Order: sequence, then structure tokens, then C-alpha cells
Amino acid sequence: MGISEKLLSEGEHVIASTRTHWKALVLPVIFLIITCALAGFLLAVLPSGDTHDPLMYAVITVAVLVIIWLTLRPFLIWLTASYTVTNRRLINRSGVFTRSGRDIPLHRINDVKYERDLLDRLLGCGTLVISDASENGRSVLPDVPRVEKLQLVITDLLFGNNDGHDDDGTPPHPLEPRPR
Repeated sequence: MGISEKLLSEGEHVIASTRTHWKALVLPVIFLIITCALAGFLLAVLPSGDTHDPLMYAVITVAVLVIIWLTLRPFLIWLTASYTVTNRRLINRSGVFTRSGRDIPLHRINDVKYERDLLDRLLGCGTLVISDASENGRSVLPDVPRVEKLQLVITDLLFGNNDGHDDDGTPPHPLEPRPR
């Protein structure tokens, strides 16, 4: 998970790396269960006769297409998306076949805030909103696990010791804010 070490510049190291919270997979799992149940029911009640085989193949084909689109695709998107914080930048990568990403240098970040609704608070995630000095203006990272800790890590990098290391020179534990 995260970004490959060979894609980091000299002297840059990963402070924290995560992907979207598992709550992004709840709806695809529900679709998988409903699709399998509905396909199983339809296969069980198919009339016998000449139309049985074509109807069976039609039900199976539709079920497989629905599973691919509503379950496998969101899972692959979740699996390939990552948020990485280094001592120099915030890296956002996503995409299965076509990868896209955004790097925000830490010195360009103006504001870091998070938003959490009731469900996010129960599940321990939230939305991280990064405002930066660029033409895009802000990046919204939805469903970030332990969003408060990641916000503290980024804030500490911005306003604290910018090298991202503890006093003894070792990198801090990922997603754990350093003592002030």
C-alpha cells in the first residue's frame, strides 16, 4: 500500500500511508449479496422446457455483469487508491487501468481540516479537506481512516519540525502525532 520508495526523491520518506476506509466497501458487499440471492432465486424458479437453458444463461450473464460493475469495480478502486504523507508532500493516487494522482507540496498547503458526520465518528473515519495555494484550490479526500490523527500529522509537519523525524532521528510511528 502507498507509494513505492523508488518514486520518492532523495531525502524524502513516508510519514503515513493509508487508503480509503473499509466503509467504502459496505455498499458493494450488499450489492453482491442481493445479486447472488436474486440470481439464485431466479435460477430456482425458471420454467423447464426449451427456454430453460437460454433463460439460465441470461440470468447468469446479467448477474455476472452486475457483480463486476457494482462489486468488483468499487473493490478495485478501493484497493488501488492511496493517500501518502511524506516529509515533503501529500500524495493522492487512484485508478485501476488509468492511474491519476495529485501531489501537493507541504509548503503550498494553507489549511488542513476534517469533517466527520455521525456514521464517520462511529466508524473512525472522515473527510480530509486540504486547501492549498494552487489553481485547484482544495483537495477533498473522502473516508480517510483515523482522519483526526492524519490531520494532526500534516499540521505537525506544516508548523512543527518539518523533517518528519523524532528528536532521535527516527521516523515517528505512522498516523501518530509527535509530542509538541
